[in-house]
Amino acid sequence: MIRLLLTDGHASTCEALRVTLSAAAGLAIVGEATGGDELLEKLASAGATLVLLDLGLPGPDAFALLPALREQYPQLRLLATAELSNEQYIARAFDLGAHGYILKSASATELAHGLRTVAAGRPFLCTEIGLALLGRLHMGPPATSEAARAALGLSKREMEVLSLVAEGFTNAEIAGKLFTSKRTVETHRQNIMEKTQTRNTAALIKLAVRQGLLPE
Repeated sequence: MIRLLLTDGHASTCEALRVTLSAAAGLAIVGEATGGDELLEKLASAGATLVLLDLGLPGPDAFALLPALREQYPQLRLLATAELSNEQYIARAFDLGAHGYILKSASATELAHGLRTVAAGRPFLCTEIGLALLGRLHMGPPATSEAARAALGLSKREMEVLSLVAEGFTNAEIAGKLFTSKRTVETHRQNIMEKTQTRNTAALIKLAVRQGLLPE
């Protein structure tokens, strides 16, 4: 059972989220917080395994809270939520410790999916952001993106795999989208990690945004 602590800067939104998610299978809401200080207080006793973290929370800056939460609660999973879709803003959230990012405009179904994905130990980006990044790739990467790809020796197929990884798809799902085998996708992912000298999927996503592998 996922023990979820909800946060939002507005109490009415917190209440709406609680009502919306209360029927979601596998989720147990163990607390709500409308500010950074209240979040820290609730975490001390709620036994939460996952936090939906509003990056606009009043009180301590949420970007300062992220590394503090990761240090104090290393097993805690964090799904960041905000209204901004700027890639640099998202990259900063991942850099500081978020395991996923979802827009506040996302549907209740996608929110529940994102929470379960992050709780299961996988990174997550909501569909709107993922599709925007993928669409920009298909329109043709800018020179800086192409140069970064070439410098790292990534093939076009590896770039396709990387973009789908950034959207939170599993190896099996990526295989279906690219009409190939799961084993082939696993090989591509291993090659990407070796070429980029990254150790895990979250590091891949951060590198992709920071260094232009996914356009800004």
